[in-house]
Amino acid sequence: MESFSDYIKGYASGLKSLLVGLRTSMKVFLEPKVTEQYPENRHTTLHIPERHRARLTMIHDEENHHHCIACGLCQMNCPNGTIKLTTEMREDADGKKKKVLVKYEYNLGSCMFCNLCVNVCPHNAIEFCNDFENAVFEKDKLVLTLNHEGSTLAK
Repeated sequence: MESFSDYIKGYASGLKSLLVGLRTSMKVFLEPKVTEQYPENRHTTLHIPERHRARLTMIHDEENHHHCIACGLCQMNCPNGTIKLTTEMREDADGKKKKVLVKYEYNLGSCMFCNLCVNVCPHNAIEFCNDFENAVFEKDKLVLTLNHEGSTLAK
């Protein structure tokens, strides 16, 4: 059986713990609140980290050429089948057969943003951009074709 002094010590310890918690809660409660006005001030106050992964893009140069060689490594390494490549064999001027990318489909709605596709690409043809505003009303609009001009997300 516990003594009365042990009971008082336990009660005092519990009360002290409660007061420490209340002090922390009151400190946070009295701090001024910061509310960011989104979407009105998104370009002036919103800061997106440089390494944020929002949407996969294919890098194109000034003449709308990309570096993708249609190797299919990104498609093979995608854990949930987000990337679908359509390729075909074509003969060049020398008579050599070469695999050519016909269509590069990316399903933003099922992407896990794991970056495995970007890491495995041997020619750095794809990357993640910071464009995080990808809300749409229809799931079909989340399937993007990246190897053609105008492949941005339709809103």
